[in-house]
Amino acid sequence: MFKFWGDGSAEAMSLVDRIQVRSTANFNWTFIFILAVVFYVYWTEAHKKNYDVIYAGFALYGVHWLYEICNAIIGHVTGYPLWSVSNESTTFILLVGVCWELSMMFSLAGIISFKMLPQDRTKRYFAKNGKAGISCKLVGAIEMALLFALFESFLAGTSNHSFIWVYKWWGVLPVFITTYIPFFLASNYVPDMKPKNRTIFLATEWGLVALLLVILIPLGVI
Repeated sequence: MFKFWGDGSAEAMSLVDRIQVRSTANFNWTFIFILAVVFYVYWTEAHKKNYDVIYAGFALYGVHWLYEICNAIIGHVTGYPLWSVSNESTTFILLVGVCWELSMMFSLAGIISFKMLPQDRTKRYFAKNGKAGISCKLVGAIEMALLFALFESFLAGTSNHSFIWVYKWWGVLPVFITTYIPFFLASNYVPDMKPKNRTIFLATEWGLVALLLVILIPLGVI
């Protein structure tokens, strides 16, 4: 059921070779429903003026897109990306490593992570006898990263190959450390940045995403 590392098999390579990026062959109405749910969540938070929650969502989602773009570039240069999704598991593939359902989940993941933090976000665990302790934001990021990495290992082991790892050295551990921890550090820390620094971070992050998409998609790189 769980798969912890890529196997470098011909089957995995064949599955990646068959991926149809931005094809509407499997399109169905769940696409619209999922989009409506995401809009509802963000609009509800905006209506309640929970702007910190929205910052958390945007911060993680932007990091997600930068990672997916880099993964697609790796796939273009080397022949195979670090991770992929299969045609059979989705209604629409945005980039080689991310489908619509997965991307929309990540648009909400930052909100979920931020809301799971203690109400006092300055709280530190194991702080006693003069020791500074560990920030609840860091602990929360590590916990969420571990949960997501383990769930990804389940997806990699599904019979319809929801997630595909080709390289033998890529799997749960590197996903946990290099991918998911940065995701949730962004969602947990960015909302509490000084307003100017937060604006610079989000504007730079999303400006870079937009620039890369506008340049690389027409070129056929991603």
